[in-house]
Amino acid sequence: MNSTNNVLGESLELCSCKPKTGYFRDGYCRTAGIDMGKHTICAVMTEDFLTFTETCGNDLSTPRPEFDFPGLKPGDRWCLCALRWKEAWLAGCAPLVVLESCEESALESVPLEVLKMYATTS
Repeated sequence: MNSTNNVLGESLELCSCKPKTGYFRDGYCRTAGIDMGKHTICAVMTEDFLTFTETCGNDLSTPRPEFDFPGLKPGDRWCLCALRWKEAWLAGCAPLVVLESCEESALESVPLEVLKMYATTS
């Protein structure tokens, strides 16, 4: 799969620069071999998801200035690990996704039909 494409087979679009997201902190949900988490799904944060991921050991709500991380709030877009999104989906608290900003390799973990059920453009 070509990492410059999204799950729709088109050019990958920006997910977010405020807050700056992505494994490479360039705003894109793209991955490379060094990204063990495969941060390929552009998701719109919800309170349910933020609570879920915190209970799984990944607190995304608390600001961490030492890492230039503002902390996330509902409505923020963020590049999630594909498997964490899948875990949230199976637990019934998956956030919406921006298909145009999800890297094509996300399809290795989550079928397109499932992602489409959670698609948003905002």
